[in-house]
Amino acid sequence: MKTLHLNQFNTALVCGLLFVFQSCVVTPGTWKNEQISSGKRDDFHKLNDDVLRYLKANDPKGLRIFSSKEMNERNNARLVDQLSNRLTDNEYSLLDEYYVVHKYKDVDTIATKSGSINRYNVLYPYIATEMYMAYFIPKKPKNKDMISLVYAKFSYGWKITDILLEPYTINGKTAPELYAMGRKQYDNKQYQAALNNVSLAVACLEPGAYWEYPDRVDAKKFYSRLNMEVNARYSYPLVLKQIKTGPMILRVYTMHMDDGTYPMVYYMTHFDLKDTTSVKKENLEIRKVVAKLMPGMEQNNQYILYSAFNKQPSGYVTVDHFDMQDKMN
Repeated sequence: MKTLHLNQFNTALVCGLLFVFQSCVVTPGTWKNEQISSGKRDDFHKLNDDVLRYLKANDPKGLRIFSSKEMNERNNARLVDQLSNRLTDNEYSLLDEYYVVHKYKDVDTIATKSGSINRYNVLYPYIATEMYMAYFIPKKPKNKDMISLVYAKFSYGWKITDILLEPYTINGKTAPELYAMGRKQYDNKQYQAALNNVSLAVACLEPGAYWEYPDRVDAKKFYSRLNMEVNARYSYPLVLKQIKTGPMILRVYTMHMDDGTYPMVYYMTHFDLKDTTSVKKENLEIRKVVAKLMPGMEQNNQYILYSAFNKQPSGYVTVDHFDMQDKMN
């Protein structure tokens, strides 16, 4: 048996300690998608698969083993139930993922270098030195909700620190695409249509955890200004004097349906709602007036929805109404 002298033993011990220490050292930086080393990426994907399986099964108790102490102190039952419904209804796939190693205990940013209209930055806080963010979207529906999974590496392992479910696209378009459409409609004096699309843009401006579009601040400011301008321009309730029966538009907004989100026109009619023949006939005239008064609403919409009332609708009392759809060509 070979015996080590004291100097040799010390050298071996130092080398061994250096190896252990160096194996724990991580280099600060950010890595996206394929930039993440294959072995580490496989581990993250396995972790995601396990978490998504428990979410789909609507099992908040089973999810606790994957969650941080702080995460487990929250009541996540309602969120898990919502996520279970989304994952059951649609097949989700990974859109983007980031592995980050903080250099300082401070907020950091992954800045986009793409010229795409859908470019975004990731502005993330310090939770632990190593963090991982994964963003998932469904394949089929036009209205897509994004699932964000945020992990941090603690002394007790990689754990979830946050889970989010937020709108990513509406009618197949992202917030920047909807905002660009709204700005163009505004320039073309299509004010109500512009407001509809900008409001939808604002609704999906923050689809993921730490996700920031460059136009986020401008879009919110423009929406506030445009909302006041449209209300002043149309001064709802608006009597349609172009029609002899004098229907009155109460409000125009966007309504979510299973297959998309469309403009909804609430209006009052003097015809009894039970007289559906007269209500429908008048509605055909209303559609023509609305098309001239509020151009552009047919863009990116399969339908324009109408709801006729005899009494002012209220959030406190159920009011009878008659619903109609104007299908766009």
